[in-house]
Amino acid sequence: AKGPVPASSLNRLASLGVMEGDQILVSARGRMAEEVLQAIRLLVAESFGEKNDESAPEILPGFQHDLSEAEFGFAEKTLTAIPVSDGIAIGPAFHYDQARLEIPEHDGKDPQAEWNGLLQAIARVQTTIVQRRRQVQSSLGEAKAAIFDAHLFMLEDVSLLARVRRHIFEQRRNAAAAWKHEMRKAADSYRATSNPYLQQRAADVEDVARQVLSFLLGKSPTAFLAFPEPGILIAQELTPTAVAQLDRSQVQGIATATGGPTSHSAILARALGIPAITGVHASVFRLPEGTKIAIDGFQGKLWKEPGASVCAELRARHAEWLKTREQLFASSQQPALTHDNHRVKIVANAGSEFDAGLAVRNGAEAIGILRTEFLYLTSDSAPTEEEQMETLVKIGAIMGERPIYVRTLDIGGDKAIPYLRLPVEANPFLGVRSLRFCFKQPEIFLTQLRAILRAGAQADLRIMLPMVSQVEDLVQAKGYVEQAHHELERSGISHRWPVETAIMVETPSAALLTAAFAKHLDYFSIGTNDLTQYTLAAERGNPELTPYHDGLHPAVLHLIHKVIQVAHRFKKKVGICGELAGDPTAVPILVGLGVDELSMNPDSIPRVKDLIRKLELSSASRLSESALQAERASDVRCMAEQFLSAL
Repeated sequence: AKGPVPASSLNRLASLGVMEGDQILVSARGRMAEEVLQAIRLLVAESFGEKNDESAPEILPGFQHDLSEAEFGFAEKTLTAIPVSDGIAIGPAFHYDQARLEIPEHDGKDPQAEWNGLLQAIARVQTTIVQRRRQVQSSLGEAKAAIFDAHLFMLEDVSLLARVRRHIFEQRRNAAAAWKHEMRKAADSYRATSNPYLQQRAADVEDVARQVLSFLLGKSPTAFLAFPEPGILIAQELTPTAVAQLDRSQVQGIATATGGPTSHSAILARALGIPAITGVHASVFRLPEGTKIAIDGFQGKLWKEPGASVCAELRARHAEWLKTREQLFASSQQPALTHDNHRVKIVANAGSEFDAGLAVRNGAEAIGILRTEFLYLTSDSAPTEEEQMETLVKIGAIMGERPIYVRTLDIGGDKAIPYLRLPVEANPFLGVRSLRFCFKQPEIFLTQLRAILRAGAQADLRIMLPMVSQVEDLVQAKGYVEQAHHELERSGISHRWPVETAIMVETPSAALLTAAFAKHLDYFSIGTNDLTQYTLAAERGNPELTPYHDGLHPAVLHLIHKVIQVAHRFKKKVGICGELAGDPTAVPILVGLGVDELSMNPDSIPRVKDLIRKLELSSASRLSESALQAERASDVRCMAEQFLSAL
């Protein structure tokens, strides 16, 4: 057994080296103990907000360079390393060397002044990290920007700061020496774990430590790269901060000694599309500046002074890879038509400007669901009407004439925004979430509705209402939409009116009341994640209930089928916006059921469009009929897999 450690210290928590399957004991005491434990239960249920990075290579633990230079093949001018980011780069090598920070060893004569100086440096670094996070969020998306949240948590580690303070006040050490000492210990504790993923977090600790030390010592915290020409960057290790600031036009590839394929630097390199390898031999760092090298990010190889034949082969492979990608992207701009000419509209789920840009590039015909929570997560207070409108206008400009279904604020359940102070509930998925929260906070709701209507004057924005479970919900929500319209009208402010309205079908009651809802709205979007959860009475974030989380369960398919049948009778279209929409196994069944639109993550669009072009509606319909007769989700998946294998 290890521990206990304080939950307020990210670094102490990580030092436990907890891995999947380990049992942990969490205890709390004090006035809000139960609320704290409930919050932790929710975090566990949603896997602490983590999503699998399907683009990440497999972790290769224990990769060591213990061979001599000759044994390692450098005589043949070829080295083997670990692939990190796809692509091939050929060019001159340029070294990245951070200036060494000289830490003074003198005693701190005035402990209070030393402590105040440290707090000021930390505050400056926090401001810098927040700005960098926003830049990455706008260019690479929320998931990549969240990397920098861990950096902020490190700076707020109460336990670590207390230890640094004791060094300054009790041992009279200067602030820089005290800070470096404790941050080095924190980095070492990560490296001492047996978990390769946690070992790679040491680089994040050192990244944050260096930024604070730079401010303390009056040095520039950033090393700006200025190459004489585009080339390949060679470094012992790159911090996430350094990678986030690389100039893609200058850095054609990256080769590092350490870092690992799951390091935050590697994740950012993949997002930037920079070919990268790690684990390169030490001899690479003795290469003269400007030496011609080549790297293969697919297989993890490096060539010193590659000959004409090697370069030709690498360029041919790279060209073929690019050609395949370009063909996929080119075809993704075409509509998704089955062999018998049935069209299914393919649209995107989005949660940022970056997502919208990716959706357009990947062939999305609309945004089927714009998650507006990102507007609330990037600040410490609720965004103003002007701020929301400005962002929505930008997204509208990116999408052009393509429609955008803007989902109103959807929080509660497994989504929390601290400053909105959601009530602590025993069953938050059945509590005051989404539209129910908006009814409790009408000013927040009206502010968002006004912003959507105003931005709609410049783009095809539509309103999508989440978590509607009865007709009264829809009527009340539309009343607020009308109120927002009248307020803008009285103020003489240009806005979209009338505005199309849709609901998300996420509860069995909404599916069963399709006919009643159809009289009041223009479009139905089925959220299969929540619909599965509520139909099978199984919290979707609970790993113990994984067998219940399959949207291809016959009970869920029957509800989807009913919504489509009834909505079409009222001449209303139906889309699917849950994870099922981008699941290749599910797509033929959904097409056979008659769904009009599939809304998915932008990355899935080219693959799903290609799949639909291989289908015939008649055969997909027969598959869906068989699926509706099945008794188990496993039976449905087996049918679908056999169907796909026969294509």
